[in-house]
Amino acid sequence: MAEDKRHESEEELYEEEIFTLTDEEGVETQFALLGSCEYEGNTYLALMPVDGNDDDYVILRIEVDEDGEEILATIEDDDEFDKVADLFEDELFSDIDHDAE
Repeated sequence: MAEDKRHESEEELYEEEIFTLTDEEGVETQFALLGSCEYEGNTYLALMPVDGNDDDYVILRIEVDEDGEEILATIEDDDEFDKVADLFEDELFSDIDHDAE
C-alpha cells in the first residue's frame, strides 16, 4: 500500500511540472517546466515543448488576473525578457557542456 501512495505522489509531482498552453489560434501544446526564477518581484518560468525535438524553450511571467487566478503571460518588454533570459541561461544551463555533444 505504501508503494502505491508513493507512486501516486510521484505522478502528481510530474503532472504539476507539465503545462498545457493554448496559443492565439486555439492550438494546445504541452510544456515541461525547466525551472523558475525571481526577478524584480516577478516569477518567471522556463518551459520546453514536451514533443519538441530542439532545444528551444519559452519564458513566461506569472501574473494574477482580475479573478485572483495565476496565469502565464508573454513578456512584452524586450529589456525585461533579455535580463530574465540571461538569468535562466546562467542558472539553468551554465553546467551544460555544449562541446561534449
